[in-house]
Amino acid sequence: MNQRNQSEWEEARRRCGLSDEDLRMAKELGFQPKGLIKNIPSPSQKWKAPVRVWVRDLYEKKFGSRVQAASPSKTAKP
Repeated sequence: MNQRNQSEWEEARRRCGLSDEDLRMAKELGFQPKGLIKNIPSPSQKWKAPVRVWVRDLYEKKFGSRVQAASPSKTAKP
């Protein structure tokens, strides 16, 4: 990834309040940083979900609940 593209993703992360997982999902969905920034709801758009919620909803609709678990399963025995 080039420096300009990396800085655009960092700006999208900052302005949209996205985590690393949210960014990964957005990239898998094919979003570009400018597209995410354009979808930040304005104060008059109270019906519109925040970008991080919107990305997670779209990801779940497309791929199912494939979000990777951060902790090991409780059924595994040591």
